[in-house]
This record gives sequence, C-alpha cells and structure tokens, in this order.
Amino acid sequence: MQYRKLGNTGIDVSVMALGCWPFAGGNVWGEQSDDDSIATVHAALDAGINFFDTAHSYGTSESLLAEALRGRRHDVVIASKGGLTRRDGRQIHDARPESLRSQCQQSLRQLNCEQIDLYYLHAPDPAVPIAESAGAIADLIAAGWVAAAGASNLSLHQLRQFHSICPLTAVQPPYNLLQRDIESDLVPWCVEHQISLCVYWPLLKGLLAGQLPRNHVFPTSDGRHKYPMFQGIEWQRNHDLLDELRPIASELNVTLAELAVAWTIHQPGITAALCGARRSWQIQESATAAALQIPTDAMNAIHAALTRRGPPNTRAAI
Repeated sequence: MQYRKLGNTGIDVSVMALGCWPFAGGNVWGEQSDDDSIATVHAALDAGINFFDTAHSYGTSESLLAEALRGRRHDVVIASKGGLTRRDGRQIHDARPESLRSQCQQSLRQLNCEQIDLYYLHAPDPAVPIAESAGAIADLIAAGWVAAAGASNLSLHQLRQFHSICPLTAVQPPYNLLQRDIESDLVPWCVEHQISLCVYWPLLKGLLAGQLPRNHVFPTSDGRHKYPMFQGIEWQRNHDLLDELRPIASELNVTLAELAVAWTIHQPGITAALCGARRSWQIQESATAAALQIPTDAMNAIHAALTRRGPPNTRAAI
C-alpha cells in the first residue's frame, strides 16, 4: 500500500480509502449484514488501508466502523461528514451551525471516539450561507472535536469562501475516467493551496468495474436509473469504452476495476480514492490497484479510448 500526506498535516493516509456508505444498505447496494461490513473493514486493514470514510447520513455506518476498529482506533484516520441528514426516510440538507454541531456530537458517540480526524461539510445547504457552515466547522476544530476540515460537493467558488474562513485540509469531489471536470480548475487550486483531493466514485457507481451487461435494466429502486450515464446512448457509449479498456487490463493482468482505480490514484493532485465495498474481496481487489503502475503505452491507449468515447453527460444528483 502507498501512503501520502493529508493536506499540509503530518498525517499519512493510504491512497485507497474504504468508503463505508454501503454498510447501511440502500437503494443501490441492497441489504447488507453487519458481519460482512465488519469483515470488510478487517480486510481493508489487512491490505494496509488506514483511511476510512463515513458520514452522519450513512445510517449505521459509523457505529459498525467503530465496532470493526475496536482496539485499532489509533492506527487509522477516520473521516466523517455533516450537513446531510435523514428525516422520514429522506435525505435532506441541513448545514446550519447548530445542526452541524449536533450531527458531529452524534458522530463522535457512534464512532466511539473523542476526535474525528477529518470532518467534511457533506454538501452545501441552499438555505445556509457557506460562510456560516464553514464557521461552524471551525468552531468544532476549536472545541477539539475535529482535527481538520474538509468539504465535499462544493464548487470552486464555494470552496474559496469556505477556505477563507476555515482552512481546508481536504476536498472530496467525484472523479474517475469519465468525470474529469475538476482537472481544469479544482485540481490546480488544491495543489496551489496544499489541499488534498480525496475523490469518490472512482468506479462511477460500479459502471467502470465492467460487471453490468449492456442490456441491464435498472429497477426504479436503484438510484442509478436517474443518471444519464446509465441510460440510452450514454450507456452504450460507456460500454464501447469498456470494450476498449478490457484488452488493456488483460495485457496488464488486472481487472477493469483495478485499472480504473489505479488510473484515478495516479492522476496529478489526487491524494486518495474512496472505494466502497460490501464484501472483503471487493476491497481487496481495489487495494491491489494501489500497487499497479500503468505503463506509458497503456496510459496513452486509455486516453485514446477516452477521446474516441467523447465528452460524457455526467450530470449527478446529490
């Protein structure tokens, strides 16, 4: 496993982070047993992963992570998030200062720890100025509940506002072979300010793992059916891309998932990639990608395939 500095802190994190959002099940992931979740965390630890990502809005994820890390808390870096919560079965924005304080308190209890290493604003709340949410997280740091601040799903303009009030250690946008908008503005800004990019969706909600057939039909209970990338012509173009990537992965003796994750973590400015997993073998497969060095000719072939695929429609709903 490779490790990189988290922002301008002295903390080393694995280039692979275990995303714990599947632990509570859900409309994409389906039912999940506690035993499988705990075994997945243990497999991540065995693979050298020391970076774990959860959130207040991820249901039982935080408490399951705490149970799995019993006796190992000081060996790992935990990131959690506030600003999104669930009410009456629905996910809603609530990044008011008093809400962030309450959510952080709940996360500390569920994680069974005295301090969260990295605490993100999960998403901007349209009803709350970014300055107020940033100030609230600065207060959490001053109180000793949080060691470092992060922000997820914010525009560059919003990140600048946040950073001017509460210096950021990390930001968390989506990024993968097909979602590359951050390369033109967010990546250079983060590099300039020594802010880590800990990106999510390196497999684009499973698409880039190449396990879904062309004729797959997503049920309405699966949230992916709302995304253009999983529909119509975009879906077919994505499969054309996967067909071009398969021989590249085969030549390197890796899976498509390993190739996609390795490509992501070796892009300029990227500190770590969040890989969600429900089973031990899934995080073991992702961890293998950390050691993969993609040769120049293979990297050129990947970029040629992306050029032929053309600009994707990557609209996403948070």
